[in-house]
Order: sequence, then structure tokens, then C-alpha cells
Amino acid sequence: MITLSLIGIGTGNLDHVTLAAVRALNNADLILLPRKGEAKSDLIDLRRLLCERLLEAPVTTKIVEFDLPSRDGRHDYLGAVDDWHAAIANVWAQQIDEHLPNGGRVGMLVWGDPSLYDSSLRITQRLSAAGKQVEVEVVPGITSLQVLTAEHKIPLNALAEPVQITTGRRLRERGWPNDAATVAVMLDSGGAFTALPQDDIYIWWGAYLGMDKQCLIKGWLSDVGDQIIQRRAALRDTHGWIMDIYLLAKQPLL
Repeated sequence: MITLSLIGIGTGNLDHVTLAAVRALNNADLILLPRKGEAKSDLIDLRRLLCERLLEAPVTTKIVEFDLPSRDGRHDYLGAVDDWHAAIANVWAQQIDEHLPNGGRVGMLVWGDPSLYDSSLRITQRLSAAGKQVEVEVVPGITSLQVLTAEHKIPLNALAEPVQITTGRRLRERGWPNDAATVAVMLDSGGAFTALPQDDIYIWWGAYLGMDKQCLIKGWLSDVGDQIIQRRAALRDTHGWIMDIYLLAKQPLL
């Protein structure tokens, strides 16, 4: 039997890792660290640092790095993601079979939290569907959305009003969600907010949240929209990758 712990590690900031996450890391027999290519080497470097700092001596946990399959960039987005998840599940299964053939506890360090725009739980389901005996443990982590609101010193919602969390793709396709006073946008490839009217929407934007390279911009879209697009492009050129998120509102949040 394999116990697979999906451990939310927040944004890579050591101060944001919970005690439950530390305990799960130290209980693991095997920790699998995904490599996403040289352009995103910062991501595995941060995972390595977390293991180095949080695993208690003497370290008996085996740490194994593996190359994460790449997603096909074809236009059939959902089909490409489905194939990608299947490929990742196969790699997970291979690594577990090789390094933990007699069963035990496997730790996977999940950016943010496993519940929010992360596919670790779906990939784990594929392992079970393929006949592997897997018991899942989920350790929640601090999300980039929580860090965004904390760094901008704002609540997530306007008083007694709903919030919708969506993606850049959906924002471009469908515009402002119905009945949402506040909209949180994740997984934006860049500038999806330009599909909205610019005059009456306020934005709180953040990139590399919780990291030493963190960048924040806020203001009316008509004033800072172009600045965010230019800053985002410059940061991506500098670091080779970018993670960002933003909150939009049509009324004050305080």
C-alpha cells in the first residue's frame, strides 16, 4: 500500500509552510521533486531548499528528482491537459515502483494548495484507476490568492458580496462573471483583463508572491493596465518564467 501525501507548500516561502506540512515531509519515506526544465529551475531549487531546511536530522527520507512531462500546446486545451495528466501519472507510478516497491509513504510538494487550480488530486485518481493501491492524504497550504490579499492589505470580498475565482482564458472568453463583485484571476498567460472595460475596474496584481522577487502593482485598470503588461513581460524575460495572479473589483474592498 502506498500513502501519497499531497503537501501544500504555499508559494515557497519557508514562513508560509505549516506545521502539518513539516510533519508530513518528515513522515515520508520518499519525496518526489519534479523538474520543469532549466527555465523554471527556481521552482525545484525552492523545493530542494524546503527539504534541506525542514527535514529533521538524521534524514532518512529518500529524495528523488524526475523530469515532468511537457504539455502539448495544441488548440484542444482540455484534450492536451488530459493527455498530460496521463503522462504525469505514468511517471509518478514508475518512480514509486522503482524507489518504493514494497509500499510506504510518498510526499509530493504541491505549489500553493492541492485544491486550487492544481491537478495533483486528479493525477492521483489515475493511479488508483490503473489498479495501484493508493491512500491519499492532503495537507492544505497557503495559496497565492491569500498571499496576494495579505501583501496588498485587503480583504478578498467586498462586504457581504460574492467572489468568483476564474482563469485568464475564461475571462477573455466570457468577460466579467455574472453576480460577482470581486473576481480573482489565475493562470493568465498575460493581459486577459484587457478584454474588460478599463474605466471602472480596480486591480491588485502580484507576481512571484512570497518570493524575494515579489512584485506588486495596484490601481485603476485605465491607469496601470499597460504598466502591468510591460512589467510582466520584463520580469518573464529576466527570470525565464512567471507566476502571477490578480484581483479585480468594481467597488471598494474596505
